[in-house]
Amino acid sequence: MQHALIVSHGQPSDPVPAEAALSRFAQRVQAAASGITVHSATLAAPGRFEAALVDLPDDAVIYPLFMAKGWFVTSALPKRLGDRPLAILDPLGVDTALPDLAAGALVVEMDRLGWAPEQTQLVLAAHGSGRSRNPSQVARDFAADLEQRLPLAGLHVGFVEETPSITDAASGTGEIALCLPFFACQGGHAQEDVPEALEAAGFQGRTLPVLGELPPIPAHIGQHLLEHFESVT
Repeated sequence: MQHALIVSHGQPSDPVPAEAALSRFAQRVQAAASGITVHSATLAAPGRFEAALVDLPDDAVIYPLFMAKGWFVTSALPKRLGDRPLAILDPLGVDTALPDLAAGALVVEMDRLGWAPEQTQLVLAAHGSGRSRNPSQVARDFAADLEQRLPLAGLHVGFVEETPSITDAASGTGEIALCLPFFACQGGHAQEDVPEALEAAGFQGRTLPVLGELPPIPAHIGQHLLEHFESVT
């Protein structure tokens, strides 16, 4: 039996709900990863990550449920691992299959609403960073790839911590508009900052689940884990 640990940041101010949500997400991943036991832990829940490591063999892998290969993935996770030799895979946000998966989910939603892509404005609501350009560049690269796959009326990228803001990006997009939160998990930014920014913009469209919660994503992660283990055996 192979083992994988899905890790997210979690919610420092209220770690229990985020921990439970990640556990449910891991169960959805495991349903698509026959032969792999999928564990979960948030970094914000005190001691949870270290407790999860105790039950993992040294050939287990860590899957970072993050949107950028930034400080948490390259520094925080290795430091928290200590001397354990577990491999850390690339995070969700830099997965090259992500634009195709998102495009497919967007088409399904637009079909459900009776909208054509050529009529639809899309707001990509991302985190950004006041300290590093890497998170915003990942979001912009994703947006550019998505535009090549969908003939949208417009694609507007906005950030929580950078300019342009989500409010600026969403302003004037009209009623035939979707907002896709570019987040891996349904945390505080997606639950509070994004809705507040959209309200300030007078956004009239529909807001989708965060990208990591779109229907095809958990199954894709499960398949990705299967392919990883097949490649190393």
